[in-house]
Amino acid sequence: MKRTHLPLNALRVFDAAARHLSFTRAADELAVTPAAVGQQIRALEDVLGVVLFRRTPKGLELTPEGAAGLDHLREGFLRFEESVAAMQAGQASDRYTIAVPREFFAEWLGERLARFQTASQGVQYILTADEHADFTEANLDLAVRLAEGPGDLEGVQLTEALRVTVAAPTAPETWIAWPGAPLPEGAAPAITAASPGQAIASALAGMGRTVVPLALAERALANGQLMALEPPEPARRAYWLVAPPPQWRSRKVKALVAFLMDA
Repeated sequence: MKRTHLPLNALRVFDAAARHLSFTRAADELAVTPAAVGQQIRALEDVLGVVLFRRTPKGLELTPEGAAGLDHLREGFLRFEESVAAMQAGQASDRYTIAVPREFFAEWLGERLARFQTASQGVQYILTADEHADFTEANLDLAVRLAEGPGDLEGVQLTEALRVTVAAPTAPETWIAWPGAPLPEGAAPAITAASPGQAIASALAGMGRTVVPLALAERALANGQLMALEPPEPARRAYWLVAPPPQWRSRKVKALVAFLMDA
């Protein structure tokens, strides 16, 4: 059955005016002008083909036509509020589906998600390594991507855009490449890895030197497993936490983003 197009904004104005029996007080409630309230009421009367209010010496009164539908209208608005609350309850779920590169989860994100889980009882995570998975098909809440920015998505930058050339102390002077690796001009890689995670694992195994995001190497540099062959330098890409606007606006995503930004 085809649904009738409902002028919901005008009906909301009518409800407020009927409760207050005053366009001025209705305008105060709705943060609009009394003229705007009057305009909405007149437009609603034109759509319905009835007069909703009459002015009397005592003030504004509802007509019988206006009073006839008021209880059903208010019940409808209550149902709307219940529907919105139900949808928000779904958004407020404590289950997060996150696509994140394995190496970044191991070196940066994992320990922070653990702290968030401790601070927020009942949190559950579903993790996938394909950070470029389709948000809808994979039912993702968030993704972490090594990128120059969020692109068409909403997002925040999690790490500084810095890169560093690293090698194990006894590694040979051969290069380990990965897609997008900014190796020195003319460097001929002896190993081509599929990701920066594989590249840094190869470096840790003593197989050569590579250039990776600083965030992936900081722990290994601090404990002496790797050494920096050059000081860290600016990079085009950093790790970004991203999501489409609907997911980004959800209450649960806002809570996690705020925690990660303060962590």
